[in-house]
Amino acid sequence: MFPVLVNALEFAVPVLIVIFIGLFGTGILIELGLMQKLSRFASPVFKYTNLPDTCASAFIVAMGSTVAANSMVVNFRDGGCIDDRETMLCALLNSTPAYVREILTYQIPIVLPALGAVVGGFYVMVFILTAIVKISLVVILSKLFLKKNHCVFEETITEKRVTLKEAVKGSLNRNRKLFYRIVMIYLAMTTLVFYLGDIGAFEALNVLPIAEMFGVPVESIVPLTSYVASPILGISLLGPMISSNAISYHQAMIVLMLGSMFMLPLFSFRSLLPRYISIFGPRIGMRIVVFSTGVSMFVRFCVLVILLFILK
Repeated sequence: MFPVLVNALEFAVPVLIVIFIGLFGTGILIELGLMQKLSRFASPVFKYTNLPDTCASAFIVAMGSTVAANSMVVNFRDGGCIDDRETMLCALLNSTPAYVREILTYQIPIVLPALGAVVGGFYVMVFILTAIVKISLVVILSKLFLKKNHCVFEETITEKRVTLKEAVKGSLNRNRKLFYRIVMIYLAMTTLVFYLGDIGAFEALNVLPIAEMFGVPVESIVPLTSYVASPILGISLLGPMISSNAISYHQAMIVLMLGSMFMLPLFSFRSLLPRYISIFGPRIGMRIVVFSTGVSMFVRFCVLVILLFILK
């Protein structure tokens, strides 16, 4: 059990440092009254929703750090500016800028060279499509279930000029209890996940019957299984198979969709769930992760159906 605790701490501490910087850093910006100015840059997206403009500033911050943006959303909720539904939709929208960052840092430099222009380009397009679907769903759900909220969180702060020292002190006072809660829950959830991994709970998946069902060659079992455990490893193994014509473009696309459909729930459980529960609490955090993961899997399922029945 002790090695599990050590591994969990090694994984969790860097994440908690990022959360600390994001939580208290954005708190300082709020205390200084800068968030309202940033929200103007997100107006093209938010003018189509019923989400409050105060969420727009968090969306801008999400382009640099999703954790920092979600920390802001928690502050908005705890300050009474937004309710639980608005909190959930704001957090879902905050997850979409990560797609842009991942395209630049992962898809273009790693996926495209490894898989080639055809299969790699297809994978990137599915990635972009997922982001578009998530944004569209947030817009639709906000129109269906929300009334326009004109609350501006920054207006609750005194209008006198705040010094940087006062902003730091105000941010620490405002976010200290929230950060303690995040640390306790995140460490507990991360330790649980590492324990389950240590006893082999994530390695019990046999993809052979699934591969046979979808008509991909036996040779693809290794990259498919590897992709579920590590997308980079799976892509690295799949690339040479495409280059040597051991697997066709069409079959490689099917393998990628199957692998990502099984990888996403495991990734969400191992990485996203502890983070979102620690920030938003169990009820809202779990809903955000389930909804976001469900949308991603649904998009890949639809693409897989098209590959199997329309482009066959």
